[in-house]
Amino acid sequence: MKDFKTTYFFLRLPIAISLLGHGLVRLPKLAIFSNWMLTTMEKSAIPSFLIVPFSYLLPIAEFLIGLALLIGFQTKYAIYSGLVLMSLLILGSASIENWSAIEAQLLHSVYLGGLLWFYEKYKPVPNH
Repeated sequence: MKDFKTTYFFLRLPIAISLLGHGLVRLPKLAIFSNWMLTTMEKSAIPSFLIVPFSYLLPIAEFLIGLALLIGFQTKYAIYSGLVLMSLLILGSASIENWSAIEAQLLHSVYLGGLLWFYEKYKPVPNH
């Protein structure tokens, strides 16, 4: 593929902006977001002592993964991190039977998987 970097940037852009945006809007209001998540997860079997730290780490993780994807920093690991994050979110959503949230999380997962496939298939081979 001739122009891998440009193509790959534009393929990363939507998922990067989505994750970056999720993190950006939540970072200034971490305590409010944490309280919302704790309330939302009340009926979950997941104990609150796990939910509270996760609720504070989630916006930071979203922001950092989104930023890494946007600037192309360690892209492969950013994608793997995004897939792990989506898996954790799916587990939480399933625990409260929030099936509509799972749809969005699966869509993000499929997009990240496609991005990983594209990277593996078309990444430039370094010159020896």
